[in-house]
Amino acid sequence: MPIMSDFVYLDNNATTQVDPRVLNEMMPYLTEWYANPSSNHKFGNLINRRVQEARIQLAELIGSSPEEIIFTSGATEAINLGIKGVANGIRYRGKHIITVVTEHSATVDICQFLEQQGFEVTYLPVNQDGLISLNQLEQSIRDDTILISVMMVNNETGVIHPISDIAKIASGRGIVFMTDATQAIGKMPVDVNGLGVDLLCLSGHKFHGPLGVGALYIRKNKMSLLQPLLHGGGHEKGLRSGTLNAPGIIGLGKAAEIALNEVPNDKIRIEQFRNDLESKLLSGPNRFLNGSQNNRLYNVSNICFKGIEADVIIAGLKKVIVSNGSACTSTVVEPSHVLTAMGLSDSDAYSSIRFSLSRFTTQKEIDYAVDEVENILRRISNIN
Repeated sequence: MPIMSDFVYLDNNATTQVDPRVLNEMMPYLTEWYANPSSNHKFGNLINRRVQEARIQLAELIGSSPEEIIFTSGATEAINLGIKGVANGIRYRGKHIITVVTEHSATVDICQFLEQQGFEVTYLPVNQDGLISLNQLEQSIRDDTILISVMMVNNETGVIHPISDIAKIASGRGIVFMTDATQAIGKMPVDVNGLGVDLLCLSGHKFHGPLGVGALYIRKNKMSLLQPLLHGGGHEKGLRSGTLNAPGIIGLGKAAEIALNEVPNDKIRIEQFRNDLESKLLSGPNRFLNGSQNNRLYNVSNICFKGIEADVIIAGLKKVIVSNGSACTSTVVEPSHVLTAMGLSDSDAYSSIRFSLSRFTTQKEIDYAVDEVENILRRISNIN
């Protein structure tokens, strides 16, 4: 089996390498410190205290109080708990939800499910930069609107939505506002109080934490509005029953602590690498950037190589790992719903590749990846 050093990994929006410091923090809780944190004895209490320390670490990263953090198995579960929890909890107020057509499939699929249960959903369109119109958002609000859900950073393009502006609109109309911040947390400063969001979803494996652990932030005065998805034990304030993944939570807490201290320097370095990659790859003919060039996260570049299917390029990249869309929908042979919503033709969407960098990306890897892509494009050009 190949090891990661055999690859140049540029698919960090799908998942990231676990930081060695995170792994070191987790290891004792996978071996000798293995008690159930919910057990009412000294051993369990020791583990529970460490879980609560991780809750504090995560709360510090997003500017919340620890009591507003509900641990989950990841962002998908957090999004389910957020949207379904609100929809079922206050359906007596109304059955209208507003979201965006370019949301992650977790959000879109949940909304489509709720439509089958009698809810009505407005899917806001985006412009060619991938951004919504705030005026259109306001015009879409109805008397029975109970929830607005807009992701902070798009997973395919890195486009950043104006979350604080959306939160003000929602708050002014007494509507619960949720943001899927899975691609933002650990990569950019996020302050839930400064933004004014009511619910926020995140996942550890997107910022060098472990797979299988995430969280839902719920503003304290909104906690009672949600109905739980899982019953059986009353864990996490009764909103998420089930034995806590103590090693994963402790790893998530450590990843949050590292991110809080290192994101500013990470941003400077990664953005330089991303800009270098773009300046080289976009210098060729029939290539263009997808999404807003200004309102986007620093680690993502989504490039269309017009007239050449992305799958052909990806197949030729023996050691460079990139993506042609969301890893969560990679088995679906359809053009990216994000890119087509931005106005790309199916052909151009099929010809687009996402490059996503991380804390561990190096200049040497960027240079190698650019050379490999250009070599493949030359070979394809000669064949044609």
